[in-house]
Amino acid sequence: MKFLKHIMMAGLLMVAATSCNDWMDILPENTLPESDVDYTKTSDMYMPVSGVYAKLRTGGMHWVIWPLSIVRDGDVWSGRVDDQGLLVDFGNLKYDNSFWGLNEMWNQYYGMVKVANGALESLDQYAAHITTDADRATYRAYCGEVRILRAYAYYRLSQAFGDVTILRNNSQSDLTRSTRDAVERYMLEDLQYAIDNCPKVRPNEATHYGAATAYTAELLAAKIRLNRGEWAEAEALTNDIISSNKFELYGDFYNLFKIPGKMCNESLLECQCTDFGQGSGDMVDADQWFVFQGPGNLGGWNFVGITDKFINWAEGRGETIRLETSVLRGGTTTRDGDFINEMGNVNNTNTWNGKAYTPTNQLTEGRTKYGSNNNIRIFRYAEVLLINAEAKVRQGKSGDQPFNLVRTRAQMPTLTNVTVDQILDERRMELVCEWGERYNDLCRTGKAATELTGWSEAVRYYPVPLSQLQTVPTLANEPLN
Repeated sequence: MKFLKHIMMAGLLMVAATSCNDWMDILPENTLPESDVDYTKTSDMYMPVSGVYAKLRTGGMHWVIWPLSIVRDGDVWSGRVDDQGLLVDFGNLKYDNSFWGLNEMWNQYYGMVKVANGALESLDQYAAHITTDADRATYRAYCGEVRILRAYAYYRLSQAFGDVTILRNNSQSDLTRSTRDAVERYMLEDLQYAIDNCPKVRPNEATHYGAATAYTAELLAAKIRLNRGEWAEAEALTNDIISSNKFELYGDFYNLFKIPGKMCNESLLECQCTDFGQGSGDMVDADQWFVFQGPGNLGGWNFVGITDKFINWAEGRGETIRLETSVLRGGTTTRDGDFINEMGNVNNTNTWNGKAYTPTNQLTEGRTKYGSNNNIRIFRYAEVLLINAEAKVRQGKSGDQPFNLVRTRAQMPTLTNVTVDQILDERRMELVCEWGERYNDLCRTGKAATELTGWSEAVRYYPVPLSQLQTVPTLANEPLN
């Protein structure tokens, strides 16, 4: 709770300019007038770090980023054709670089990068006044934390746009993009620093509750290694997380994404929100992230639908608890007693993202906003196990043990001699509607061309937003290696 209050304070200190078209003119959002900061007061050294988490919540969780991240995999669609209709086109791999949402995604993630860059500069200012080895270690750990969040922003940028600019400092003048390979190498440098300097604890064990740790860095690095086909490195990173014996799958999959599952031992990173247990007054929340993808009768905007194709596939597999949890169906009543209205028209979906559903009986009394007091799950231990399984099988080893831990939690029968295709199917089911993982898997494995109508390398990534090209012409240059 103390950590969340720091984040809220840091958010209030941020400069409110994150949606400007000229993202290079945006000041780092944790920047204060230098005369207002006493860098000799090293007890305040965490404040700039909190500012990066605040930007993750207020910018990195902007609602339009979510459908842009998830609608291209054939299992999820925007849910509405009457409003923000371009999201339907984007799901069909037909892009318009003038769409405001692309520019928002670009601005918000680069806003995170700029806040992180500013935070590292502030930490260096504090470091000049450090006198003990313990405080130096704390300084390095805080720098590692910021680097994890900066790498996270770059990961999402490169996942969406491919070749993007590496902004090494906020006064950089050359904004030519770098290749995705170069961006990945840059991220891995940041993450290695974090692995070497951040504490090896679960986020819910961290001094600042819920903070990113060395294990968060290892998972993000493993995801990058998986994308690069570097199986031995992905295995080693996930082996370290598994062998720590600190993480476990949350036993109740239905409640994993709801209030009881917040910051459980499965979590490696969450965007934290809270209403402080109060029925009114200030909240730390992610604005409309939950609201936009909820059914209308519960206060949502009716976005984010799960396709019949996916539902039929999951039913054919014999899925039960994961299907119930992942798909919120119109015309039904949830086990928590919430009736979900049936839309019954072509302009709206009749199924919603169940992983964004917070039952009304779990809300703090007095709160009615859809998703109030819930966290946004970003990285989970289930993915650690599935990356570990795939990396092993790719090297001719058995991935049965980590793979079957995920299956068993889902009340599915265990399998032996699992194959890469079986692991990819398990990822499809376990990670449905989570951060575009299915689309990424199809692209990295070469399956997108056969699974997605109209897919080609030419449409693998979103185009650079038009307003960015108009403001920063060097973005059109050939990317740097």
